Amino acid sequence: MTANHHCCADSISTPSTGEEGNGRRAWLRAGAGTGAAVLMAGIGLRTDDAQAASLSQAQRDALTPDKVIELMKKGNQRFRSGKMQPQDFLAQKRSSASGQFPAAVILSCIDSRAPAEIILDMGIGDTFNARIAGNIANKDLMGSLEFACAAAGAKVVLVMGHTACGAIRGAIDNVQLGNLTGLLDTIKPAIAATDYAGERTGKNPAFVDAVARANVQLTIDTLRSGSPVLADLEKKGQIRIVGSMYDLSNGVVTFLS
Repeated sequence: MTANHHCCADSISTPSTGEEGNGRRAWLRAGAGTGAAVLMAGIGLRTDDAQAASLSQAQRDALTPDKVIELMKKGNQRFRSGKMQPQDFLAQKRSSASGQFPAAVILSCIDSRAPAEIILDMGIGDTFNARIAGNIANKDLMGSLEFACAAAGAKVVLVMGHTACGAIRGAIDNVQLGNLTGLLDTIKPAIAATDYAGERTGKNPAFVDAVARANVQLTIDTLRSGSPVLADLEKKGQIRIVGSMYDLSNGVVTFLS
């Protein structure tokens, strides 16, 4: 793997306007953790158009895992308030075409109502994104997450479940449908692990959501036990593996760990 990692997504973008701590400039300001010289070295060589786009590798690398999580939380706050940052996708495309330096990788569900980049108010090159029904982890997905972190330098693995998840409901109700059957079987241990006293069926939204939360933790456990690469990076403090739940009704992303 080379430093540019052309095959996936790359770098955190920033607009030329925005309040302190908000907008894409927040990623640039956060990158100043290793000193203003690193920040200015990245900005000084760009045109005004490029400044509205992607972070450099140095700026991304200056972010800590905790800072990346903080910026994700702020992005979700902007999404919920309707004050999302302006996105110049063409500028982001141009500035990231020659190399990618995303700060996180998100493992989320395929649900059309839960696009991670939008609900966290991010743009092209900010995050790697892996989507699969029920946000489960298998060997192929773990390989993708290993690439994102060990080869491409992402600082956070975010597992994102959501309310009213159809895959979770299908697992609870023992749906049988082609290859989906095997995928839902992966979720079923989360059903058994869910401590819930009420009606334990897919018709009970509260139970479905409780299983979805348990499934997020199950996926995290699978990543830690199934990927020595990720487990080692986390042990060294180079990455954080965290869980979250997205509420379809109010737009809130709750970080679970």
